[in-house]
Amino acid sequence: MTEQDDLRSVKKTLRREILAKRDALSIQQQEAAKKEITKKMLEHSWYREAEMVLAFAGYGSELRTDQILAEVLQAGKMLFLPKIVGDEMIFYRVKNLRELQVGYKGIREPQDGSEPFVYGRTVGASDAINEKILMLMPGVAFDMERRRMGYGKGFYDRFLADKPLLVSRTIGIAHACQLVEKVPCEETDIRPAHVIYV
Repeated sequence: MTEQDDLRSVKKTLRREILAKRDALSIQQQEAAKKEITKKMLEHSWYREAEMVLAFAGYGSELRTDQILAEVLQAGKMLFLPKIVGDEMIFYRVKNLRELQVGYKGIREPQDGSEPFVYGRTVGASDAINEKILMLMPGVAFDMERRRMGYGKGFYDRFLADKPLLVSRTIGIAHACQLVEKVPCEETDIRPAHVIYV
């Protein structure tokens, strides 16, 4: 077994353990976490400054993000959500949450034909423009050094690999039970700029 195979085996075991803990959260704990993360996000300066928000529709025992998504739309900000197309993750604009349809692995996604997020054109290349964007990242596990472990397919790592300005405005959000001492990382794993636990 190579060193990389060993690392992936460790990740697989940790992923299973953390998902079991997250799946064990009660409905009451999920609801309390949803209210707390919504409050924290709406009060965050990066959210208040943002004109565009790249987010995700919470799935399974992930933090429930629907209230945040609704607030983004109500505030008149541009909302983009991910859609899996083959091995690629593409963000498309969503104007109404009722537009979402069940897609990859049962996750709600934007419909075909909506406006895609284009990094170069949408973000530009200056820090001033960069402050008008925010990305919320899901994950299975995070640690105090902002290391992140996803679900194993590398969608977010590949999407962010050539988008340094966007990386500087990313916030990972998670339940407190998803915090671990140290997330095993590969060179291609991208850390969010900030992580919020509830």
